[in-house]
Amino acid sequence: MTTTPAGLPSAVSIQAGPSTAPTRVPREFARIRDLAENMWWVWDREAYDLWGRIDPQVWARNKNPLTLLSFVDSQTWEVLSDSASFNELYQTVVSRFDAYIRGQGTWFARHFGDRFGGSVAYLCAEFGLHQTLPFYSGGLGILAGDHLKAASDLGVPLVAVGLFYRRGYFQQRVDPDGYQQAEYRDLETARRGIRPIMDRSGHPLRVEVELPGRTVHIGAWMIQVGRIPLVLLDTDLKENDPADRPITHMLYVRGREMRLCQELVLGIGGVRVLDALGIDPVAWHINEGHSAFSVLERLAKRIDSVDFEKAREEIRDNTLFTLHTPVPAGNEVFEATMVERYLAAAVPEVPQEHLRELGVGPSGDPHRFDMGALAIRFASKVNGVSQRHGQVVTHDWGGVIGGKSGAITNGIHTPTWIGRAMSRLYERNIGPDWAELLTEPETWQAIHDVPDAEVWEAHQQQKEVMLRNLRNRLVTQAARHGADPDRLRWFYDQLPSDRLTITFARRFATYKRAGLLFSDPGRIRWLLTNPERPMQIVFAGKAHPADREGQGLIKWVVDIAKTHDLEGHLFFIENYDMALAQYLVSGTDVWLNTPRPPMEASGTSGMKAAANGGLNLSVLDGWWVEGCTANTGWGFSENTASDAEDAAVLYHLLESAVLPAYYDRNEAGIPVSWVRMMKAAMAELTPAFSAHRMVTEYTEAYAPLAGVEVAAT
Repeated sequence: MTTTPAGLPSAVSIQAGPSTAPTRVPREFARIRDLAENMWWVWDREAYDLWGRIDPQVWARNKNPLTLLSFVDSQTWEVLSDSASFNELYQTVVSRFDAYIRGQGTWFARHFGDRFGGSVAYLCAEFGLHQTLPFYSGGLGILAGDHLKAASDLGVPLVAVGLFYRRGYFQQRVDPDGYQQAEYRDLETARRGIRPIMDRSGHPLRVEVELPGRTVHIGAWMIQVGRIPLVLLDTDLKENDPADRPITHMLYVRGREMRLCQELVLGIGGVRVLDALGIDPVAWHINEGHSAFSVLERLAKRIDSVDFEKAREEIRDNTLFTLHTPVPAGNEVFEATMVERYLAAAVPEVPQEHLRELGVGPSGDPHRFDMGALAIRFASKVNGVSQRHGQVVTHDWGGVIGGKSGAITNGIHTPTWIGRAMSRLYERNIGPDWAELLTEPETWQAIHDVPDAEVWEAHQQQKEVMLRNLRNRLVTQAARHGADPDRLRWFYDQLPSDRLTITFARRFATYKRAGLLFSDPGRIRWLLTNPERPMQIVFAGKAHPADREGQGLIKWVVDIAKTHDLEGHLFFIENYDMALAQYLVSGTDVWLNTPRPPMEASGTSGMKAAANGGLNLSVLDGWWVEGCTANTGWGFSENTASDAEDAAVLYHLLESAVLPAYYDRNEAGIPVSWVRMMKAAMAELTPAFSAHRMVTEYTEAYAPLAGVEVAAT
């Protein structure tokens, strides 16, 4: 089967093998397989609802269409066949899907037509599309997944490349003593919308990368993300030595040499797979330094024809590099001699005398090979992911860049992250196709005219859904720890919906300062337990298995939550993933973020909360420097002096602004000033921080790399 989104300019055609999912679908519903094998259903509401109509119980357990279809028996299909409402929904969804895939009037078609003449390659180490595909760990992967979804909506001719992590990122379990346990589970490939990529002769595609003393064979799989193909590289092949097969098994494996092998497969193997598919990108987007070796493979292909500097300039001319974090742990650095040994085998065409200087980072240490520095030296455009982060990149990397970094502020794929009640509110007040209007910010001013009661009711509905889900998760956690029935019943009585609910959910790294709120135990205790204006705080987040300090923070929060005077006001929810994130961002009252500035590059989770009417209470770092106004939320400590001073400002804001705004109600029980801020956040921040806006900016940056002029605006 060849996948070619019809009607798209410069569409990528990839021959994929048949799905191995064990499903039998009646002829009258044959197109349901097409829907199941394209991730478009994740963000189309009617498509999403279709699965729940087939078998609500199975769907509620797994949220995976191909697993669902494998359980449907002939009797269920007979009932559905006789259901007029199901048949109508099925036909509607199929029509919507076909119109979407074949759509001619996309944003890209209107602005660029066929002037690109080819596709943009987007290389990244992780992609967050849905919780059933654990190819992401956090912000970078979620951002990359949202980039693909928005590119699909806008019609941008993108082809993405990543790694096929058969064991994914870890599932988090917290034991009764508060210690994080990491569980890696094998992915059921047959029950995912993943198909093997075939070569032109119809055999499974294979490319090779030479590593010291052996050859590693690489296969490829494809996930269709709307109009966008995502190519995933795989070393778990019978052709490989058993010691090389696990290279692509786990995301962010802790062993440094194994991590280096992963990045060689991603960068060098990614270029070779695209070449084997006959795809010659007109522009290359290296999304974070993990895929930087791609520039050396492209260099090796040119260096026989032109000299080194000429080849490097040719690569620079059509390469963009995005840095996502100023945190050292987020910028990949390897021991230089190890890198040189591997590159001598993988890309022997590149002169050895150039390799070490290409990887020297801002520190100037020739013994450390910096992947970000390598990418910068081969990119004509380098950008941070918020305006402030762009300044940080210029400060930290200016010597390598040779000037100023640009900035394209991150955005979220709003249809993926918006809750049901708010989506209906947008449909009524913005339009049934409100997602298509995210690039028209003036349209969103209509939110200010929505009655307060309508906005508040939509938020309360989503909050109730969130709290119900959190109670169920807490009971499951406690039951696994052996809690008695009375204790389990106690959890069902917690998290009342009329209490101000604050959420702190993110990776548990020390610079995120999960403990800042507890700097003054007496003061936070009073704020949480004040009988007139109480608060409750929900914590969630994973620490990397190699991050002992981050794991210690998780245990510390769990221990605090068990103390007698705070019990019932503080909760830690395990296994923070996309499913849990969707509940939290859609239902929380306040999204709390307390990084030590300027270490937060962007922070897209707060954008998701804002689009759902949640108010941000955040350190002025990353995107919040641009998003925070007196009407959209609260910001503090842009230039931190100390944790103690930052905590004092945070307490003051809670006491003097946040709690009064939430609890001061009119005669109808509506917090008028709070709802006014909700409307401002929804109207101003939703279009400004959408992935649709972000991808339009990236596409305008791709254009000159592809030799396309962009009209001045």
